[in-house]
Amino acid sequence: MSTSPSSCSFTAAERELIRHAFGMHFGSFPGLEDGIFLRTWRTGTRKGQIKLPVAVQSLLDRRLLEIRRDGSWPRAVFTDVGRRELAALITSPRFLPPDLAAHLREELGP
Repeated sequence: MSTSPSSCSFTAAERELIRHAFGMHFGSFPGLEDGIFLRTWRTGTRKGQIKLPVAVQSLLDRRLLEIRRDGSWPRAVFTDVGRRELAALITSPRFLPPDLAAHLREELGP
């Protein structure tokens, strides 16, 4: 899938999720490898299961994200395909603010 200035493979909700997850937190930008932190159910019959926002589920369904549980919190990280789509997304300031795109562009490389 290619991204041109007039189209984008990410939905508005997915772009908002990316802006929020990789925007500045506590004075610095989180890295792509930090992923998108996911909450879990703390009580009830679903205790310990991951709470998946609709945008995360959509990205998982399209295999742009995968879930990792290698730390205390589950997180969703971009797959290789997802990183390529993200690289295409950051080429247009229409879809991501330039300050956030610069941070992601640096991590994704040329």
